[in-house]
Amino acid sequence: MNTQAFEAGKKAYQSGDWFAAVTHLADAKDPGAADGSIDHMIGNAYMKLGQYDSAAAAYAAALKDSAYGKLGALSCNMGRALLAAGRPEEAIASLLRATQDNSYTTPYKAYLALGNAYEGIDDIRNAGIAYRNAAIDETNPNPSGALSSLGSCFMKLNRPIDAVEALRTALDFSAGSVDQSGIYRDLGLAYVASNRMPEAVDAFEKATAGGTLQLSADAQAAFDAARKAVSTQASKRPLSDTDAFLASAGYGPSGIDPLDPMGQSGELMPSPEDTGFFSVTEEDLVALDKQNRKIRRKHRHTGAKVALTLFILLVLLGGAAGYAYYRGYGWPTQQAVVESLFAAKTDGGDGADVFAEGVTPEARASFLTLLPSGATVSVIGTNQEMTASTVFATAQLREGGEQNYTIGLVRDGLSWKIVDVSPTYISQSGQTPTVSTTGFVPTEAESEGDADAEASPEGEDVSSEEGSAD
Repeated sequence: MNTQAFEAGKKAYQSGDWFAAVTHLADAKDPGAADGSIDHMIGNAYMKLGQYDSAAAAYAAALKDSAYGKLGALSCNMGRALLAAGRPEEAIASLLRATQDNSYTTPYKAYLALGNAYEGIDDIRNAGIAYRNAAIDETNPNPSGALSSLGSCFMKLNRPIDAVEALRTALDFSAGSVDQSGIYRDLGLAYVASNRMPEAVDAFEKATAGGTLQLSADAQAAFDAARKAVSTQASKRPLSDTDAFLASAGYGPSGIDPLDPMGQSGELMPSPEDTGFFSVTEEDLVALDKQNRKIRRKHRHTGAKVALTLFILLVLLGGAAGYAYYRGYGWPTQQAVVESLFAAKTDGGDGADVFAEGVTPEARASFLTLLPSGATVSVIGTNQEMTASTVFATAQLREGGEQNYTIGLVRDGLSWKIVDVSPTYISQSGQTPTVSTTGFVPTEAESEGDADAEASPEGEDVSSEEGSAD
């Protein structure tokens, strides 16, 4: 490898000079040699330049380097490049390979692109299945996007009731994090298709309330139709017994106002002196105040009740979720947190997102100095309890050899945070760390953390408008 050209290409890549990065990195490769790390960066740079066919070719070249690995991340990137190049059939084949790689830590990215590819060939059913898989992937930080796409597929399949449920769930996941206008618009369309006009009007009003969303002609027509249907339904509502009696006596919209029969507003309004119209006892006021306080408490706790309902639903869907929490399981898992710790070391980060709140910056820096950069970490065992866990990990060093570590974690809500990191030597105890007594079988951890983030030795995540590269 031409080291001088590689360093120049790496510097250009890090500074965002994509054309120079491609030029220097191509010169760095030995003729006919496979170098997955270089081709990976070249593919990302081509994606940034909008040269999607060239990007796909670079990712294909990186896949030939079996020593580099990252089958899932590279296959996903290749599929995205092919999709952006207008080659959906080839993209589907590459993205399916990505989803079949068990070591790929963020398969939801491949499923999202797979849904787009299936839509590109009008295979809406398989597109919906892909979006559903993306939505239920526990590594997906924003399931609302996949659920919105799933709702769109249901609409195309003429299943508006299912679309309503998917979009309402998307709203639940997106609350307080993203602009929900687009979801409310699609929900309004689904309600209209389901002939639920009052709910459609409410959804459209929420979609347009912020003034950031301009309805399309079709959506505006659906909104107008829903409002007209609601108005017509209200006008046809049967009269109550009292309204019917007043109408028969000549009162009503076109008759005499019973409170102003002489046409002079206020002439015969009831007064406290002769009608008792305003006679309210102190007991009545106390009872009314109690009722209002009860209603306010009910509204105040609505959010908590919704959260509790969602939690119960998750328990029902997950079976023994409460038992799993008691036995020390959480999300992200202890293994994922440990892998993120080693990835932070490789990426040059401070690891603030994986350490517990009480760990000072000085302590974090001290712990990180104990870790090797660019190592492949494998979790060989865990001793996990409900509120604290110990993870035993082995780091395969980039230069060869290995180092064992004992890592202490504490519960942080549903997730885990690190409080202690220490090297472990067999000579200290005379035996290797014990395997978890909970029945946990560790899987092989992906090299350098999340393969999706491995765009370069620094672990940059590279994206473009029409497709993103990991």
